[in-house]
Amino acid sequence: MTTSPDQVPDETSSGPAAPGTGAGRPDELALAVAGLADEDLDKAGRRKLLGRMLVGLRERGVKEVFMPRKAINWITEAVSDLAPHVPVRSLETLRRHYPGLDDEALAERLIRNAARAAAGVGAVGGGMASIEWAVPPTLLSTPVLLATETVGVVGIELKLIGELHEVYGQPVLGTPSQRAVSLMQGWASHRGISPMLPGAAAATVLGTATRKQLRDMVLKRFGRNLTSLGPLLTGAAIASYLNRKATRRLGDDIRRDLRDKRNRQALPPGSADAA
Repeated sequence: MTTSPDQVPDETSSGPAAPGTGAGRPDELALAVAGLADEDLDKAGRRKLLGRMLVGLRERGVKEVFMPRKAINWITEAVSDLAPHVPVRSLETLRRHYPGLDDEALAERLIRNAARAAAGVGAVGGGMASIEWAVPPTLLSTPVLLATETVGVVGIELKLIGELHEVYGQPVLGTPSQRAVSLMQGWASHRGISPMLPGAAAATVLGTATRKQLRDMVLKRFGRNLTSLGPLLTGAAIASYLNRKATRRLGDDIRRDLRDKRNRQALPPGSADAA
């Protein structure tokens, strides 16, 4: 059954989410990301949700998106504002949504769904200009569309990372802001989040090397979305393929790291492999 973009699925969070009060209404952007993550969402619904993100992100000021260097900072800051509000489902909710699956099968389903959702965002591509929804014409310029697509895909991937941690018994803890820092750290490094770096400690790390890593990853994703400028449906098809591939790789990397960490924790204390 196709999910309407106005009916966001039950996305019970693993912790309380603070209401959006900053630019771009992060709470509404998070709802749009939750809808975009639905693998059954049709193209019309995906366009409408991306349109909702366009309108929300305009409050950040879109002028910087037209300057290449500042565009990456604009996207990075937009992701940082969105991250505390990304709806991560608890393990209990995931079990209810996908009954009968063991941990590995559940992780595979989540990765597959996220990859399909990211591919769907890429497939929309240049078709965004045909949104039958109230989007100001000034927001339908190519740089703004590509920036919005990038933020949408990163949001889907942050959600995937949080839910994979739930599956492997290593939920991301802390306040919404602390969880956001951890999720962005995991996204930038393609590794599971270290429980030894909660809260302020993680924020310190993100403020140094990880912040550059985050910007570099955003640059790669934005560059990949440029492929949607190809002729007619060719560009959208390539963007869809690359989005699916990149999200799949991220999910597999995070799953592998989380599985290894859980296996090491299960070993008897003092064993060589537990070190």
